[in-house]
Amino acid sequence: MTKYAVYGMGAALVDTEIQVQDRELATMGVDKGLMTLVDEARQAELLDHLEGHLVHASHASGGSAGNSLIAVARFGAPAFMTCKVADDEYGSIYVDDLAASGVDHCMDGERPTGTTGKCLVLISPDAERSMNTFLGISETLSTEQLDPAALARSHWLYVEGYLVTSDSGRAAAIRARELAEQEGVKTALSFSDPGIVEFFHEGLQAMLGERVDLVFCNAEEALAWGRTDDLGVAMERLKPVARQFVVTRGAEGAIAWDGETLHEIPPHRVQAVDSNGAGDMFAGAFLYALQRGEDFPSAGRFACLAAGRVVANYGPRLPAADYPALRAEFFGD
Repeated sequence: MTKYAVYGMGAALVDTEIQVQDRELATMGVDKGLMTLVDEARQAELLDHLEGHLVHASHASGGSAGNSLIAVARFGAPAFMTCKVADDEYGSIYVDDLAASGVDHCMDGERPTGTTGKCLVLISPDAERSMNTFLGISETLSTEQLDPAALARSHWLYVEGYLVTSDSGRAAAIRARELAEQEGVKTALSFSDPGIVEFFHEGLQAMLGERVDLVFCNAEEALAWGRTDDLGVAMERLKPVARQFVVTRGAEGAIAWDGETLHEIPPHRVQAVDSNGAGDMFAGAFLYALQRGEDFPSAGRFACLAAGRVVANYGPRLPAADYPALRAEFFGD
């Protein structure tokens, strides 16, 4: 019997989000629009530089898969999260946030000593987000955190591509995919970031295995995967590794391949202020819609609507009450 709509796994990170100017990104040597892995000292250096901004900072539990799973649960479908946090203040914030959002997780027991991962998210005036991530203890996520029983009772396995940067995390993702395939659980993976695709191509291929059921990526990531500057060519090169895929295109909407037909998904037009979490929301909303029986065009329109609402607000997620309201607005229930 299926218990969870989605079983997700990824890095558990607590976000600190700060608004900056482009010139400050240049001064600090931050690559705009990308996720950069940093050590704790580099993150502290950036925070020292931004000390005057901290009064405007907002904090939220994050991580790509975590944001997606919270969306699935807030929309009304049961979800489970495999992650790793430490026995510290930020670890408690993260676990409490999952529980408050209705997401079951593997961290109910005693948590290990260490430092919970943190992500410094810098938002520039054009709404672009530049992320500087200290993985902390989430870098040691491994097969020990997998819950095979929960996975076997799930409709979807959803893996964030960021796990490819950790040897143990990548091994855990591969093992989870193998278990899902054995149990007939559908498999989905996000490419997460253009840099991830460019520099960890071989590792991503190992996580994908022979073929997953669904890949989420944006246009830049698709081009990086296909090693081309032609999106049509890039999508053809996705088909050998994904039975279905969705390519998001920001203000231009999305393109969804359902295995037979390529669907153009129109955008939900908004005044963007913060793109952090948009792709995470898109994936969560899309998976939620699929599990309730919607087709790709319908799931895509709902996901674009949800992602549009996120970029029109600061922070990677919406207030809790907005999720059922958004569901009712689109689906009428």
